[in-house]
Amino acid sequence: MQICYVCIAIVLLTSCNAEQQKDVVKPPRSFEVIEVALQDVQGFYNFPAEISGINNNQVKPKISGFIQSLFVDEGAHVKAGQKLFKLETNIQTQNATAANAQINSATASIEAAKASVSAAEVEVNKLKPLVEKNIVSGVQLETAKANLLMARSQLSQAEANHQVAQANYQGVNENIKFSTVTSPIDGIVGKINYREGSLVSPVDPLPLTTVSDVSEIYAYFSLNEKQYLYFFQNFPGADLDEKIANMPPIELELANGTLFEEKGKLETATGQIDPNTGTILFRVRFNNKSRLLSNGSTGKIKVPRVYKQVIAMPEVATYEQQGFVYAYKLNGDTVKSTIVTVLDKIDHKILVEKGLEAGDRIVAKGIGSLQNGEVIAPKAVTMESILKN
Repeated sequence: MQICYVCIAIVLLTSCNAEQQKDVVKPPRSFEVIEVALQDVQGFYNFPAEISGINNNQVKPKISGFIQSLFVDEGAHVKAGQKLFKLETNIQTQNATAANAQINSATASIEAAKASVSAAEVEVNKLKPLVEKNIVSGVQLETAKANLLMARSQLSQAEANHQVAQANYQGVNENIKFSTVTSPIDGIVGKINYREGSLVSPVDPLPLTTVSDVSEIYAYFSLNEKQYLYFFQNFPGADLDEKIANMPPIELELANGTLFEEKGKLETATGQIDPNTGTILFRVRFNNKSRLLSNGSTGKIKVPRVYKQVIAMPEVATYEQQGFVYAYKLNGDTVKSTIVTVLDKIDHKILVEKGLEAGDRIVAKGIGSLQNGEVIAPKAVTMESILKN
């Protein structure tokens, strides 16, 4: 009997505890909440860029020969016309001597031919009156006239040979001048591919060196077809030229992550898609007063993109499901899962095209554990504080 009373008491106590647990309500969880507002947002499109001096000249010899002297070193600043290389000219000097001898020989031949012409003319003039008086035969006069024509022909040939000899001599002298290789422009000497003693010629695959004008530089970057269409459809201007002219100054991020001291100007684009790469090439010009950038450098072009008065929210305040982007909007203290249409993403911020309005409150972070319709304890914070974390 006592055992029965004990069992009844245990059942009663258990029932009371269960009823008490039903009466306990968990407090709502606390979440950080921000109020979205209209704001101006600026970001950048980043594109890998190849850097080149505005003028890069390959220096090649105009004649073949051995390098006798080298007047500059790599990295030297040179002026247009400054000596860079001197080629051995022994062969050219010998050729010049031979060509000069040909001129002298041709000159002597001219003098001899002139003498022959003069003698033939005298003979003809002497025979004419004698033939008229029938003192000598007309055959002698005709023979003398034929000799005169031959002498004149020999003179013409001698004069032609003289012109050829002079042309050869001038050509050899030009080759001697070409043995001194000079810089075609003001600039900086690049890698020197051949040194003293090397045999070089105009058909060598590598130039002697390259001289680059880097007082200004070009930065080349490419847009794929999709990016180009976005650029054409969304940047101000009636045509490509106007859009390029309306582009704001462009920044260049260097290989070490710092920004180049000068801002550049977008100048031109190829205007057609390269069938091999599927891209369109754009060119930006930068001043390079400090000579920090050199031919062959790399970097990132930062093309600005500006949005005026758009709703922005932290990217961590969203989640994706089945191709849609959602945020938790508050109705009082109750959260509601809401689809938002993304305009763009910039610096960990999502720019909203549809789904939210200025003044709406959203859960800013920690949304992974939230349930649609859940009541929370909102804690108001700023978007800046969320973006810093």
